[in-house]
Amino acid sequence: MTSGTRPPCSDQSLTRGEPMYGTASAGSRWLLLELEGGWGPSAFLESPTCIDAGLGRAIVRRAESAGMRIAAIRRPGRRQETPRWRWFVARAEVGGHALRHGEVDSARDYLDIDLDGADGAETEGPLVAVCAHGRHDQCCAVRGRAAAAAIATEFPESTWECSHLGGDRFAATMLILPEGLCYGRVDHTDAAGLVRLYLDGRLDDRFLRGRTSLPHAVQAAQHFAREALGEDRIDALPPVAVEPVDDAIEVVLAAETGTITVLLDQAMSAPLFSQCRAATAGPVRTFGLRSISS
Repeated sequence: MTSGTRPPCSDQSLTRGEPMYGTASAGSRWLLLELEGGWGPSAFLESPTCIDAGLGRAIVRRAESAGMRIAAIRRPGRRQETPRWRWFVARAEVGGHALRHGEVDSARDYLDIDLDGADGAETEGPLVAVCAHGRHDQCCAVRGRAAAAAIATEFPESTWECSHLGGDRFAATMLILPEGLCYGRVDHTDAAGLVRLYLDGRLDDRFLRGRTSLPHAVQAAQHFAREALGEDRIDALPPVAVEPVDDAIEVVLAAETGTITVLLDQAMSAPLFSQCRAATAGPVRTFGLRSISS
């Protein structure tokens, strides 16, 4: 079956009952830049109505050289007649997160932004970015735009559509900064409710893929520990240690009464199509719970 005739990748993932924990995209520092208009397969390199490809390449290289994840953002709904050039810089480390923002006069001025956010202002409230990058994956267009619109109805100042976040098969995918909470399948629940939970310092582990600043094994271990403890506080269960033990991975998490040790099995799945446009199926890494103890 070709990519044009097989079911969308997100539908296939749902049919498989594929778990999402431990799959959050990596990123402890983020740079999000407003690009008004339609995005090509690569938002910064193939969107001529938004940005010159040479300038886009220079901006991406600068961010990546600084160890940052970069994404394009735009407001949901109708496009503005006059584009704006707003930016956000986020630090998503556990216990040290921060979010700053600013605005420049043109896309070229993005090259001069202080990548620590020092020439911007502290942002009040979260930045909620929902992947709606349809030219990258059709699932993000169909599921992401609807989810972004639903969230924007209640939280218009916080909500943005964004370019590729990773994990297309879990569309609609959502990132909440500065903590770097990565969610999936948010169109299958009250998406705005996830933001309300966030504002209350809590999360919904059913849809959480993990925190982007943490290794995948820690993301998975936190999931199993939350299940066991009934824990839903965002800042609970920070990692203490991660190390291989024989054929498993041991993750030690801090808890109120001491520590929790989670022993994980790691395996590779059967080949699957992780994107709608993928030409070849391939395995993905999965985690299973071997044991949990305190």
